[in-house]
Amino acid sequence: MLDKVLIANRGEIALRILRACKELGIKTVAVHSTADRNLKHVLLADESICIGKASATESYLNIPRIIAAAEVTNSIAIHPGYGFLAENAEFAEAVEQSGFIFVGPKPDTINLMGDKVSAINSMKKAGVPCVPGSDGPLTDDSDKNKSIAKRIGYPIIVKAAGGGGGRGMRVVRSESELVKAIETTQAEAGAAFGNSTVYMEKFLENPRHVEIQVLADGQGNAIHLGERDCSMQRRHQKVVEEAPAPGISEQMRNKIGDRCRRACVEIGYRGAGTFEFLYENGEFYFIEMNTRIQVEHPVSEMITGVDLIKEQLRIAGGQPLSIDQSQIQIRGHAIECRINAEDPQTFIPSPGPINMFHSPGGLGVRWDSHIYAGYTVPPFYDSMIGKLITYGESRDEAIARMRHALDELVIEGIKTNIPLQRMIMADENFSAGGTNIHYLEKKLGMSS
Repeated sequence: MLDKVLIANRGEIALRILRACKELGIKTVAVHSTADRNLKHVLLADESICIGKASATESYLNIPRIIAAAEVTNSIAIHPGYGFLAENAEFAEAVEQSGFIFVGPKPDTINLMGDKVSAINSMKKAGVPCVPGSDGPLTDDSDKNKSIAKRIGYPIIVKAAGGGGGRGMRVVRSESELVKAIETTQAEAGAAFGNSTVYMEKFLENPRHVEIQVLADGQGNAIHLGERDCSMQRRHQKVVEEAPAPGISEQMRNKIGDRCRRACVEIGYRGAGTFEFLYENGEFYFIEMNTRIQVEHPVSEMITGVDLIKEQLRIAGGQPLSIDQSQIQIRGHAIECRINAEDPQTFIPSPGPINMFHSPGGLGVRWDSHIYAGYTVPPFYDSMIGKLITYGESRDEAIARMRHALDELVIEGIKTNIPLQRMIMADENFSAGGTNIHYLEKKLGMSS
């Protein structure tokens, strides 16, 4: 097992990693910006070290400073969490070249799956179903691009190969829009991601977002832990996640899960990962793989009893998976509401001091967060300040517990999206299950 782990992140995921390390007897090092001296995990870590100013580019995105922090604290490994440098192949390579263990996939795997075109091609070879598309990057040949679009059938979507998080994509509904859409997306992709490569896919009108959680040890062993439904989204950002996904049969789960598991073995995957799919009319269509732990990993933990962070750490330490597929059993239902420091109507971030805080409790209630009374939410980072997770023997029970937990959760001094989450939990269509990725925006009167 690893002796000392540097946590190259902040907020709730940093605290989550710290707790897993402590349970495994691993010493922890917390790196932090000048704005994060009072973060909970910084106060609880065995060692802490300031790596720069509040700006993420001068701290959490500064590779040399993170590596230097690992060196001066004699750390063995670096856990990137999610966001920031978690899917940065350059960072993973720098970590390994400096003699440390990267808690995650190998750099070449991150590169392979980070480029959407190469990821799709790899998945096709592994037998994972993909959205009908251009089967590679688009060229400057307008006639050829029009021919490809005609073969796929409108509407289509033009996507940046290096994009993510809902950025670098444009829906095209007719041939007259195609050329301009490709040129505009190429320009935006080059500016935003440093990679102007784009590709084309069939645009699914009303899909759900269903994803498969996997674990692989890089030694030929891989498992899946079922699926999550993350269709409740705003501006391509997830708001509510749940597991298992409503309407997915055990047979369907095992079929797609086994394909993902085999794909992990074929590409030599190591660590925790997520295969993201669009799901429509009973069919799964691969869109991308996230080569890191996900924000919504707790719902998979709740229904399987598997601690994903501990497994990440064991795998990084060179150990094989501690469980096999036959030991994974899906029980009950779990729901996660992301709690953000933002205006629930305008969605404008709301940083500032928390004057009063009370966390919810009771059977089947989990609160993953770094905040406390007196903590000041800084304006420099993502607005998510916590994740409220409930578990029940049934989906109805999990929803009922979430409603009560949201009522118990008290965060005063700043605005939060708790009212929005209450509205979602009271929504009849959400309660029925199976809403698509456009549902929330339409309910809020927003264009998708």
